[in-house]
Amino acid sequence: MNAYGMTDVGRARKNNQDYMFCHEDALGKLPNLFIVADGMGGHRAGDVASRGAVDTVMETIEKTELHDPVSILQEAVTAANHHVMEMAMENPDYEGMGTTLVLTTVYEKDFYVANVGDSRLYIIGEEIRQITRDHSYVEEMVSRGEIDKESARTHEKKNVITRAIGVEPGTYADYFQVKYKTGDKILMCSDGLSNMIKDEDLKNIVRRSIPVEEIVKELIATANRNGGSDNITALVVEL
Repeated sequence: MNAYGMTDVGRARKNNQDYMFCHEDALGKLPNLFIVADGMGGHRAGDVASRGAVDTVMETIEKTELHDPVSILQEAVTAANHHVMEMAMENPDYEGMGTTLVLTTVYEKDFYVANVGDSRLYIIGEEIRQITRDHSYVEEMVSRGEIDKESARTHEKKNVITRAIGVEPGTYADYFQVKYKTGDKILMCSDGLSNMIKDEDLKNIVRRSIPVEEIVKELIATANRNGGSDNITALVVEL
């Protein structure tokens, strides 16, 4: 396994509210862990939320007594939600903050995914397949058949999410267990990447026979060339 992640402020924002964690080695009872978070809130609150959520996930996984991957991820997401809410209640400057959260661990011939919000996880082999489902207003419109996927990328309400970490008690994640083949690649990203690059172009870049570090740098450079209207985070795991 080879993995690399990188986050970039983009061309339009002054601060970076994205945060990521890329760890190929064991953490607690998990064999590896990869996380992308995209914070929201005031000038400082978004990056506080994303970093706080990721740090809490890591701490929870390091200390857990659980063994099942899904149960471990579930415990970590619950703890992150509670921690971000607690920070917001204790500091008026953080009121209303929250963050997306997508995390995965690769375990034998499967990988396990938890997702809240509209940061994404794709698996890319011969084709590109989005594993996560956006918790967003435009994704609900797509599901109802009101707009297509391409229109959703540029819709004026594309940044309105319907579920986030730290916004309300009892927030839950979607969970997925996915089989993979040797040579497949996982792409995790914030919407600053997926809104700037079409899925087919994502596939073509990720499938290039170059080191994962170069793939990630090319993804971010392409998103910036296409406008860079938001913070950009990309994390690629070569399986």
